[in-house]
Amino acid sequence: MASEHAPTDANLVEIFSSVQGEGPHIGETTLFVRFGECDLRCRWCDTPHTWRPAKTCRFERTRGSAEFDVRDNPVLVEDAIAAAERLELSRHAFVSLTGGEPLLQPTAVREFALAIRARGPRVHLETHGLHADALTQVVDAVDVVSMDWKFASDVRRVGDPRSGPVAAFDDAHDAFLKIARQASEVVIKLVVAPATSDEEIDEVCRRVAPHADEISLILQPVTPFGGVREATDPSRLHAVLRRASAAVPRVRLIPQTNRILDLL
Repeated sequence: MASEHAPTDANLVEIFSSVQGEGPHIGETTLFVRFGECDLRCRWCDTPHTWRPAKTCRFERTRGSAEFDVRDNPVLVEDAIAAAERLELSRHAFVSLTGGEPLLQPTAVREFALAIRARGPRVHLETHGLHADALTQVVDAVDVVSMDWKFASDVRRVGDPRSGPVAAFDDAHDAFLKIARQASEVVIKLVVAPATSDEEIDEVCRRVAPHADEISLILQPVTPFGGVREATDPSRLHAVLRRASAAVPRVRLIPQTNRILDLL
């Protein structure tokens, strides 16, 4: 009998097994499914190879081996799930759907999420937190929505001019957060760079405060990369932590441990 719908494909960068390196679930076993293409340009981005759709993707051969097979894009979601199964999918605490920006491909994200949930792991959606309409298509299929809150001091949209001020992201993040709260867990990550201003921190806290009991707010010191060459001064991190904690009760300062440990 013919299938009720055409198979779903996706533009992927890689699938591999590691541990979560950021946020409140740091250190937990995680299988990463990285989607290709992003519509933002963060000065400190450590995966600029994901900005554009990928011509090929790579699948780790066995769990933790760091040895990969290369495939042409697009990839059928069912084939990607089979590749994840070969990495002992069900033995991971989480599967992270990350990017790039996964919500540029919401149909594929939803199909991945439903297949993963049926096999046991929790679904962790890592997103820049701007595409509310796309999130409505997938939020019931994910367990954790981990959204960045971007600062215009360090982030531009693809269509923004290369220099000069750009519009803030706060209103779009606000709309996204309203949908994200339907998930069982919401994490908001703020990358704190040398250029991050008190005004930017205050605006996030003002918008998050009404929902503070439901949300984990993570301050992540920037890892120097790309256009950001210096780490944020420790005294500045203390000041930002004090400032945020005065407005939002559940605030934690957590660095990127995957960069410290040189993990995939």
